[in-house]
Amino acid sequence: MSDRTMAAAGTPAATTGTPHADAGDAGYRKDLKSRHINMIAIGGAIGTGLFLGAGGRMAEAGPSLFIAYAVCGVFAFFVVRALGELVLYRPSSGAFVSYAREFMGEKGAYTAGWLYFLNWSTTAIADITAAATYAHFWAMFSDVPQWVLALIALAVVLAANLISVKYFGEMEFWFAIIKVAALVVFMLIGIFLIVTSHDIGGHTPGLATIGDNGGIFPSGVMPMLLLIQGVVFAYASVELCGVAAGETENPEKIMPKAINSIMWRVGLFYVGSVVLLALLLPYTAYTGDQSPFVTVFDRLGIPGAAGVMNLVVLTAALSSLNSGLYSTGRILRSMSVAGSAPAFTGVMNKGGVPYGGILLTAGFGVLGVVLNYVMPGEAFELVLNFASVGIIGTWAMIMVCSLLFFNRSREGRVTRPGYRLPWAPYTQIVTLLFLGSVLVLMWMDGGIGRTTVNCLPLIAAALVGGWFLVRGRVRAVAAGRTES
Repeated sequence: MSDRTMAAAGTPAATTGTPHADAGDAGYRKDLKSRHINMIAIGGAIGTGLFLGAGGRMAEAGPSLFIAYAVCGVFAFFVVRALGELVLYRPSSGAFVSYAREFMGEKGAYTAGWLYFLNWSTTAIADITAAATYAHFWAMFSDVPQWVLALIALAVVLAANLISVKYFGEMEFWFAIIKVAALVVFMLIGIFLIVTSHDIGGHTPGLATIGDNGGIFPSGVMPMLLLIQGVVFAYASVELCGVAAGETENPEKIMPKAINSIMWRVGLFYVGSVVLLALLLPYTAYTGDQSPFVTVFDRLGIPGAAGVMNLVVLTAALSSLNSGLYSTGRILRSMSVAGSAPAFTGVMNKGGVPYGGILLTAGFGVLGVVLNYVMPGEAFELVLNFASVGIIGTWAMIMVCSLLFFNRSREGRVTRPGYRLPWAPYTQIVTLLFLGSVLVLMWMDGGIGRTTVNCLPLIAAALVGGWFLVRGRVRAVAAGRTES
């Protein structure tokens, strides 16, 4: 048996004689360039979790929110660095699902893939909910039902995603350019306002904004800790560049630079932005119903400024939705070829786009439209918690694959590339402990968070039940490969 056949049959590849290959990688076009990958990495690190989620979290935890973003950012970097090492070892559009297949067998690939689908199918709902919320900022859309705006957002992004990977790359490139430019402009204006003590809606910004309103921890340390599961959601797309590596030329040259830049971007854009927000206005000025960046410009009273920023944060939501449809399409194709996902999710169009998987994810987005109709006020927070569970599961699977890869390298069965996750295997172990602690914090938070954690046995049962449904097809695919 070759490594590939053994992995398909559910047995991890065990030798180095034949490089592992993933049949799901066939048919893709290498149309993503270096500029696409670099901006996809940026776009993955700047999303809805910052542009919309930071407002409500700031109102709950105060300025201490920057600590939560910094801590989660470090672990997000560890995850993407671990994935980067695996990508340099063997680029694959199946990404961590393909690596789980190699190191954990088909059951591991099945689990990793469906947890990732849980992540993005619920994130898609959060994104279209955010897009609809942003659109209501403008008077022309104020009377349009939230579910209608959510449906329009889904339709527009879906149409663009189905054309070709080149169009996805271009769209994501310009989305990222807009997000980065907006944040840079905001930070420059924010620094100017603080240095000049410029009035913001009757408030003078500066250190006193924090000191006079309860300090860094106005409500204590616990609110900041309890918000960590939501902050994890803010980094949900950092692994996207690993998926995109399978559709680019020379990933060995492009990926290290893109991944390494994530760390300073996190520090600059996430932590820096939250610190500026805390200095510009009291934390009580922010709400979960409006982007905190829009709140600042609204208070400044500059004609049109808040509207422009709102357009930017709308772009961020559409960018996240675009990324989710792209990545789940590739992951589901990798699973479909192995038999662990419906056959239609492996179908590709003439442009090399696995449209079956994209349509399946979009179908769950339609459920989000229904959710926005039934409970528009709670839709975002509800799906946010389930998305966080999917993210935690996905990141955990990446770190487990990284740990198994490290162990095999010590046994001489695989060779680690020069680009490596630092401090292995301790980094993987500490990250896994952190992810476990996030689940504990979700449960301690009560409400929707506790309900979500209590649903974990149901999610596990669904995964086990699903495996029994597909295992026959998985074995049939493995047998077919053995015969060939």
